[in-house]
Amino acid sequence: MIVERACHPQFLSNTYLLADGQGGPALFIDAGGPVEPVIAAAQRLDLTPTHVLLTHHHFDHVSEVGKLRERWPQLQVLTSERERELLSASGALGAAGAGQSQQPPEIGCIEAGQSLDLGALQVRPLHTPGHTAGMLSFLVSSDGQAPAVFTGDTLFKDSVGGVRAPGHTTYADLRDSIMGTLMTLAPNTVIYPGHAEQTSVAREWDANAFIRVWRGLDPEGSEPCTALGEPATLVLLGEDYDGGTKAWVRWPDGSDDIVPGSRVERES
Repeated sequence: MIVERACHPQFLSNTYLLADGQGGPALFIDAGGPVEPVIAAAQRLDLTPTHVLLTHHHFDHVSEVGKLRERWPQLQVLTSERERELLSASGALGAAGAGQSQQPPEIGCIEAGQSLDLGALQVRPLHTPGHTAGMLSFLVSSDGQAPAVFTGDTLFKDSVGGVRAPGHTTYADLRDSIMGTLMTLAPNTVIYPGHAEQTSVAREWDANAFIRVWRGLDPEGSEPCTALGEPATLVLLGEDYDGGTKAWVRWPDGSDDIVPGSRVERES
Protein backbone atom coordinates (compact mmCIF):
# COMPACT_ATOMS: atom_id res chain seq x y z
CA MET A 1 0.00 0.00 0.00
CA ILE A 2 1.33 3.39 -0.99
CA VAL A 3 0.39 6.34 1.24
CA GLU A 4 1.81 9.77 0.46
CA ARG A 5 0.99 12.75 2.67
CA ALA A 6 1.05 16.53 2.35
CA CYS A 7 0.55 18.56 5.53
CA HIS A 8 -0.63 22.17 5.66
CA PRO A 9 2.02 24.29 7.45
CA GLN A 10 -0.55 26.33 9.38
CA PHE A 11 -3.53 24.00 9.93
CA LEU A 12 -1.47 20.77 10.12
CA SER A 13 -4.29 19.22 8.05
CA ASN A 14 -3.36 16.26 5.88
CA THR A 15 -4.01 15.47 2.24
CA TYR A 16 -3.38 11.80 1.44
CA LEU A 17 -2.62 10.02 -1.84
CA LEU A 18 -3.38 6.30 -1.73
CA ALA A 19 -2.65 3.44 -4.17
CA ASP A 20 -1.95 -0.28 -4.13
CA GLY A 21 1.30 0.11 -6.08
CA GLN A 22 3.07 2.02 -8.81
CA GLY A 23 1.52 2.47 -12.21
CA GLY A 24 -2.11 1.91 -11.22
CA PRO A 25 -5.21 3.72 -9.97
CA ALA A 26 -5.09 6.05 -6.98
CA LEU A 27 -7.28 8.30 -4.88
CA PHE A 28 -6.96 11.25 -2.57
CA ILE A 29 -8.41 11.51 0.92
CA ASP A 30 -9.16 15.13 1.81
CA ALA A 31 -7.60 18.08 0.01
CA GLY A 32 -6.74 20.84 2.44
CA GLY A 33 -3.47 21.53 0.67
CA PRO A 34 -0.89 22.24 -0.25
CA VAL A 35 -1.62 19.57 -2.86
CA GLU A 36 1.48 20.12 -5.00
CA PRO A 37 3.52 17.45 -3.13
CA VAL A 38 0.89 14.75 -3.66
CA ILE A 39 0.42 15.78 -7.31
CA ALA A 40 4.18 15.38 -7.76
CA ALA A 41 4.08 12.00 -5.98
CA ALA A 42 1.30 10.76 -8.28
CA GLN A 43 3.33 11.76 -11.31
CA ARG A 44 6.53 10.21 -9.95
CA LEU A 45 4.75 6.91 -9.24
CA ASP A 46 2.88 6.93 -12.57
CA LEU A 47 -0.47 6.81 -10.79
CA THR A 48 -3.89 7.61 -12.25
CA PRO A 49 -6.08 9.21 -9.56
CA THR A 50 -9.80 8.52 -9.94
CA HIS A 51 -11.43 9.90 -6.77
CA VAL A 52 -11.19 12.45 -3.98
CA LEU A 53 -12.84 11.18 -0.79
CA LEU A 54 -13.70 13.87 1.77
CA THR A 55 -13.98 12.98 5.45
CA HIS A 56 -15.98 16.15 6.18
CA HIS A 57 -16.79 19.63 4.95
CA HIS A 58 -14.44 21.93 6.88
CA PHE A 59 -12.32 24.34 4.86
CA ASP A 60 -8.98 22.98 6.05
CA HIS A 61 -9.86 19.60 4.51
CA VAL A 62 -11.42 20.66 1.20
CA SER A 63 -9.93 24.00 0.13
CA GLU A 64 -7.75 22.63 -2.68
CA VAL A 65 -10.09 20.10 -4.26
CA GLY A 66 -10.22 22.45 -7.25
CA LYS A 67 -6.46 22.23 -7.79
CA LEU A 68 -6.68 18.44 -7.98
CA ARG A 69 -9.56 18.74 -10.46
CA GLU A 70 -7.52 21.16 -12.56
CA ARG A 71 -4.82 18.49 -12.89
CA TRP A 72 -7.25 15.55 -13.30
CA PRO A 73 -10.60 16.93 -14.54
CA GLN A 74 -12.33 13.54 -14.37
CA LEU A 75 -11.75 13.07 -10.63
CA GLN A 76 -14.93 12.08 -8.79
CA VAL A 77 -15.37 13.94 -5.50
CA LEU A 78 -17.33 11.94 -2.90
CA THR A 79 -18.45 12.49 0.69
CA SER A 80 -21.48 11.60 2.79
CA GLU A 81 -24.82 13.16 1.89
CA ARG A 82 -24.90 15.13 5.15
CA GLU A 83 -21.40 16.51 4.59
CA ARG A 84 -22.32 17.40 1.02
CA GLU A 85 -25.20 19.47 2.38
CA LEU A 86 -22.94 21.16 4.92
CA LEU A 87 -20.29 21.73 2.26
CA SER A 88 -22.80 23.40 -0.01
CA ALA A 89 -24.05 25.62 2.81
CA SER A 90 -20.51 26.59 3.89
CA GLY A 91 -19.38 27.74 0.43
CA ALA A 92 -15.94 26.20 1.06
CA LEU A 93 -15.83 24.91 -2.54
CA GLY A 94 -16.79 28.23 -4.11
CA ALA A 95 -15.21 29.54 -7.29
CA ALA A 96 -12.01 30.58 -5.52
CA GLY A 97 -11.52 27.08 -4.10
CA ALA A 98 -12.13 25.46 -7.48
CA GLY A 99 -9.79 27.72 -9.43
CA GLN A 100 -10.64 31.18 -10.63
CA SER A 101 -11.78 30.04 -14.07
CA GLN A 102 -13.88 27.06 -12.95
CA GLN A 103 -17.19 26.40 -11.25
CA PRO A 104 -17.18 24.44 -7.98
CA PRO A 105 -16.89 20.69 -8.64
CA GLU A 106 -19.92 18.48 -8.40
CA ILE A 107 -19.93 16.36 -5.25
CA GLY A 108 -21.21 12.80 -5.22
CA CYS A 109 -22.13 10.66 -2.22
CA ILE A 110 -20.61 7.63 -0.56
CA GLU A 111 -21.95 6.22 2.69
CA ALA A 112 -21.18 3.67 5.36
CA GLY A 113 -22.05 0.21 4.07
CA GLN A 114 -20.73 0.94 0.59
CA SER A 115 -17.22 0.23 -0.65
CA LEU A 116 -14.86 1.37 -3.36
CA ASP A 117 -12.28 -0.89 -5.00
CA LEU A 118 -8.92 0.63 -5.87
CA GLY A 119 -6.83 -2.02 -7.57
CA ALA A 120 -6.14 -4.57 -4.84
CA LEU A 121 -7.40 -2.24 -2.11
CA GLN A 122 -10.92 -2.07 -0.73
CA VAL A 123 -12.00 1.27 0.73
CA ARG A 124 -14.93 1.13 3.15
CA PRO A 125 -16.51 4.29 4.65
CA LEU A 126 -17.34 4.27 8.36
CA HIS A 127 -19.79 6.78 9.82
CA THR A 128 -17.97 8.46 12.74
CA PRO A 129 -20.05 11.51 13.76
CA GLY A 130 -19.30 13.92 16.57
CA HIS A 131 -16.93 16.54 15.18
CA THR A 132 -19.42 16.81 12.30
CA ALA A 133 -22.74 15.08 11.64
CA GLY A 134 -21.76 13.18 8.50
CA MET A 135 -18.09 12.59 9.27
CA LEU A 136 -16.62 9.59 7.47
CA SER A 137 -13.55 7.59 8.32
CA PHE A 138 -12.19 5.40 5.51
CA LEU A 139 -11.02 1.87 6.31
CA VAL A 140 -8.64 0.48 3.68
CA SER A 141 -7.78 -3.21 3.51
CA SER A 142 -5.80 -5.54 1.26
CA ASP A 143 -4.79 -9.18 1.59
CA GLY A 144 -1.47 -9.62 3.35
CA GLN A 145 -1.16 -6.01 4.55
CA ALA A 146 -1.98 -4.23 7.77
CA PRO A 147 -5.25 -2.30 7.38
CA ALA A 148 -5.33 1.48 7.50
CA VAL A 149 -8.04 3.89 8.61
CA PHE A 150 -8.22 7.57 7.71
CA THR A 151 -10.05 9.17 10.62
CA GLY A 152 -10.57 12.80 9.60
CA ASP A 153 -11.11 14.90 12.73
CA THR A 154 -12.54 12.11 14.89
CA LEU A 155 -9.35 10.64 16.35
CA PHE A 156 -5.75 11.88 16.43
CA LYS A 157 -2.51 10.67 17.91
CA ASP A 158 -2.96 11.27 21.67
CA SER A 159 -6.17 13.26 21.20
CA VAL A 160 -9.74 13.32 19.93
CA GLY A 161 -11.88 15.68 17.88
CA GLY A 162 -13.84 18.52 19.39
CA VAL A 163 -17.61 18.82 19.29
CA ARG A 164 -17.97 22.58 18.97
CA ALA A 165 -16.97 23.00 15.31
CA PRO A 166 -19.50 23.96 12.60
CA GLY A 167 -21.85 21.05 11.87
CA HIS A 168 -20.99 19.17 15.07
CA THR A 169 -23.23 16.71 16.89
CA THR A 170 -22.52 15.52 20.45
CA TYR A 171 -19.92 14.24 22.86
CA ALA A 172 -21.84 10.95 23.05
CA ASP A 173 -21.58 10.56 19.28
CA LEU A 174 -17.84 11.24 19.30
CA ARG A 175 -17.19 8.78 22.12
CA ASP A 176 -19.26 6.09 20.40
CA SER A 177 -17.50 6.72 17.07
CA ILE A 178 -14.14 6.17 18.76
CA MET A 179 -14.93 3.40 21.22
CA GLY A 180 -17.70 1.66 19.28
CA THR A 181 -16.21 1.89 15.79
CA LEU A 182 -12.54 2.86 15.54
CA MET A 183 -11.29 1.02 18.63
CA THR A 184 -13.02 -2.17 17.48
CA LEU A 185 -10.70 -2.35 14.46
CA ALA A 186 -7.72 -4.72 14.47
CA PRO A 187 -4.98 -3.49 16.85
CA ASN A 188 -2.43 -3.32 14.01
CA THR A 189 -4.63 -0.92 12.00
CA VAL A 190 -2.61 2.16 11.08
CA ILE A 191 -4.45 5.41 11.86
CA TYR A 192 -3.94 8.28 9.43
CA PRO A 193 -5.66 11.25 11.08
CA GLY A 194 -6.88 14.46 9.50
CA HIS A 195 -4.15 16.41 11.31
CA ALA A 196 -0.53 15.72 12.24
CA GLU A 197 1.15 12.33 12.56
CA GLN A 198 0.00 8.75 12.08
CA THR A 199 -0.53 6.29 14.92
CA SER A 200 -2.23 2.92 15.41
CA VAL A 201 -5.28 1.44 17.08
CA ALA A 202 -3.07 -0.46 19.54
CA ARG A 203 -1.14 2.66 20.54
CA GLU A 204 -4.22 4.83 21.06
CA TRP A 205 -5.95 2.03 22.99
CA ASP A 206 -3.06 2.04 25.47
CA ALA A 207 -1.80 5.65 25.43
CA ASN A 208 -4.60 8.05 24.45
CA ALA A 209 -5.65 9.81 27.67
CA PHE A 210 -9.30 10.12 26.65
CA ILE A 211 -9.56 6.45 25.72
CA ARG A 212 -7.86 5.39 28.94
CA VAL A 213 -10.49 7.20 31.00
CA TRP A 214 -13.31 5.80 28.84
CA ARG A 215 -11.87 2.32 29.47
CA GLY A 216 -11.87 2.93 33.21
CA LEU A 217 -8.07 2.69 33.50
CA ASP A 218 -7.61 6.26 34.73
CA PRO A 219 -9.99 8.30 36.89
CA GLU A 220 -12.09 11.25 35.80
CA GLY A 221 -11.04 14.64 37.13
CA SER A 222 -13.31 16.81 39.27
CA GLU A 223 -11.60 20.21 39.19
CA PRO A 224 -13.93 23.24 38.97
CA CYS A 225 -13.17 25.42 35.96
CA THR A 226 -14.63 27.92 33.53
CA ALA A 227 -15.09 26.62 29.97
CA LEU A 228 -16.24 28.81 27.10
CA GLY A 229 -17.04 31.41 29.75
CA GLU A 230 -19.37 29.11 31.72
CA PRO A 231 -18.86 27.18 34.99
CA ALA A 232 -17.92 23.54 34.43
CA THR A 233 -15.95 20.60 35.80
CA LEU A 234 -12.66 19.69 34.15
CA VAL A 235 -12.83 15.93 33.63
CA LEU A 236 -9.62 15.71 31.57
CA LEU A 237 -7.08 18.08 30.07
CA GLY A 238 -5.28 16.09 27.41
CA GLU A 239 -2.78 16.69 24.63
CA ASP A 240 -3.86 17.92 21.22
CA TYR A 241 -2.35 17.36 17.79
CA ASP A 242 -1.00 20.93 17.48
CA GLY A 243 1.00 20.93 20.70
CA GLY A 244 -1.83 22.54 22.66
CA THR A 245 -4.49 20.86 24.77
CA LYS A 246 -8.00 19.46 24.38
CA ALA A 247 -10.43 19.51 27.32
CA TRP A 248 -13.22 17.17 28.31
CA VAL A 249 -15.59 19.20 30.48
CA ARG A 250 -18.86 18.48 32.26
CA TRP A 251 -21.57 21.12 32.52
CA PRO A 252 -23.76 21.65 35.62
CA ASP A 253 -26.63 19.74 33.96
CA GLY A 254 -24.42 16.64 33.73
CA SER A 255 -23.79 16.80 29.96
CA ASP A 256 -20.24 16.48 28.62
CA ASP A 257 -18.32 18.37 25.95
CA ILE A 258 -14.93 18.33 24.20
CA VAL A 259 -13.57 21.86 23.78
CA PRO A 260 -10.21 23.51 23.04
CA GLY A 261 -8.02 23.58 26.13
CA SER A 262 -7.31 27.24 25.42
CA ARG A 263 -10.97 27.99 26.21
CA VAL A 264 -10.71 26.55 29.72
CA GLU A 265 -9.71 28.62 32.74
CA ARG A 266 -8.60 26.67 35.82
CA GLU A 267 -9.24 28.04 39.30
CA SER A 268 -5.77 27.26 40.61
